[in-house]
Order: sequence, then C-alpha cells, then structure tokens
Amino acid sequence: MMEKFVPDMYYQSIYRIDYEKLYNMGIKIIIFDLDNTIAGITAKIPTKEVIDLMFKIKEIGMRPVLMSNSEKKRVEPFRNALEIDSCASARKPFKKNYLKIMNIYRVKNEEVACIGDQLITDIYGANKMGMTSILINPISKKDRFITLFNRFIEKIIIKILEKRDLFKKGKYYD
Repeated sequence: MMEKFVPDMYYQSIYRIDYEKLYNMGIKIIIFDLDNTIAGITAKIPTKEVIDLMFKIKEIGMRPVLMSNSEKKRVEPFRNALEIDSCASARKPFKKNYLKIMNIYRVKNEEVACIGDQLITDIYGANKMGMTSILINPISKKDRFITLFNRFIEKIIIKILEKRDLFKKGKYYD
C-alpha cells in the first residue's frame, strides 16, 4: 500500500523536468496540478515562465492539461492564459476525472504523466491509475486549510517511506 505514495520521479520544480525524455517514453498528456505546482495559491495568473514552459511542452508534441481540486473560478484564468484544457474540482485522488481525461484524449494510462506537489492527491492518484507520477517541491509554504491537513499526513507517510528506504525527501531523481 505504501508504494502507491512513491513517485516515479522527483524534481525540485516543473522547470527541472526533462520533458523530451517524457515524450520519448511515450507520454502524450501531462496533467499538471495548479496550486503550489505551477503557481502559488495567491497567484491570479501564470508567470511568463509557466506560459513559456507550456508552449515548449506543446512544441515537443505533448498536451498539457490542468487538473486541480480548486474550483472553476480559480482554474479558469490559468487555463485561458496558458491556452490548455483543464479539469476543475477534480476530487483527486479519485479515479473519475483521470478516466475522463483518458477518454477525451483517447490515451492509455501509460501515455499520461501527472505532476504535482502532494503525495496524497497527486502522486497517489497517478499511481493508482498506473500513470507516471512526478513529485515536485511546493512553490510556497503557504497552503489552503485542507492542504495543511494533507501535509501533516504526508509527513507521516514520508517518514514511513524513508524508514523503508522507498523515498528520501530532498534526494532528487536524475
């Protein structure tokens, strides 16, 4: 059970990920979390760096999709500015919206990578679906209330994973 919380890849930020490598692995869709993955929780629009990154990902031949547990009014300005599809109020880690994205784009689970800053929602959800899971460090220490609870549980999970030598916080992959 604890293996479902272990990311396939772990990087400092979305800017350290080798997207061409993902493409060469057969990844067609990259699902990005919003809060503390591509933007801090108080940001209203994406930075130029995020816009440039999404353009680069599209140029490589993959499709970025925003999938967030945040409500539509939070997600829409990012979706519009980034010119990508989105899924708001996604209820990660539940399967329903992962399956919906796979159905819409006609992709298999092994053709999808999910990038996020939380083990409980992002990594567990992706792993449960058999997708490539990529953990990044949160952009900010500031979190929503529910996320603070998740972070508390996450610390316990990380201690167990470290004890079992399955994951080490701060030991990045590649």
